Amino acid sequence: MWLDALQQPAFLVGCAFLFGMLVGSFLNVVILRIPPRMEWQWRRDAREILGTDTADSPIDEGVPEPPGIVVQRSFCPTCHHQLSAFDNIPVFSWLLLGGRCRYCKAPISVQYPAVELLTAVASAVVAWHFGPTWQALAALAFTWMLIALSGIDLHTTLLPDSMTYPLLWLGLLLSSAPLFVDPLPALWGAAAGYLSLWSVYWLFKLATGKEGMGRGDFKLLAALGAWCGVKGVFPIVLVSALLGAVIGSLWLALRGRDRATPIPFGPYLAVAGWIQLLWGQTLIDTYLRLSGLR
Repeated sequence: MWLDALQQPAFLVGCAFLFGMLVGSFLNVVILRIPPRMEWQWRRDAREILGTDTADSPIDEGVPEPPGIVVQRSFCPTCHHQLSAFDNIPVFSWLLLGGRCRYCKAPISVQYPAVELLTAVASAVVAWHFGPTWQALAALAFTWMLIALSGIDLHTTLLPDSMTYPLLWLGLLLSSAPLFVDPLPALWGAAAGYLSLWSVYWLFKLATGKEGMGRGDFKLLAALGAWCGVKGVFPIVLVSALLGAVIGSLWLALRGRDRATPIPFGPYLAVAGWIQLLWGQTLIDTYLRLSGLR
């Protein structure tokens, strides 16, 4: 019965939208909790390496371990009151509570419903595009990972290895099916993605003595290359650069910042990679036809 229902496009897209909202709620947890846990672990590792872990000065003295991703329940970041199930209904709880905590009345960031809605809409688009296929399931995982990485990068300018590497390896493994590209284009895509930004990074550093981008961007583009193939790397770089130039310039102008202000590049790579996975070949064919090259 369920399998038959999933063959209906409207039902499939509706299910993907609702499930996407639930996933978006979890992605908010990932976005907000992974960076503090990374920093806490870095401090532990540094103290161990430097030998400051002693009986008089234990590693975690005065620095409690941040909440985990799965086990600890959600709580208000202001009053730390544990939230009930009613407070955690994606989007609707935020609207019904007027964007404020039920217990302390502190404002709740609009990020929560925004990420939930974004995940829901993107999941629905993926379901509509691929239908009830294995490609849809893989593309959903790809989409959710990109949303989480973008959120973390926007908050911290970090792209965690614990997320970019699994995305890279999953893309390479799926190429053995193959779901999107064959193994050889996936392998070359990963290499081209990494080396292209790695080369830009070093050329810029040699010319200016400054770092123009983070190393996490290399790994993210390598992962996108594994999913989209070597032919998709250049369109991803082109689209992400255009998005970064336009949106980044507007953001700097609205904030009154100068052009030397660092701007996270991961979200632009993520958007370009997502577009390439879903419509890349169509866009390339359209460009070649309009330009007279095909």
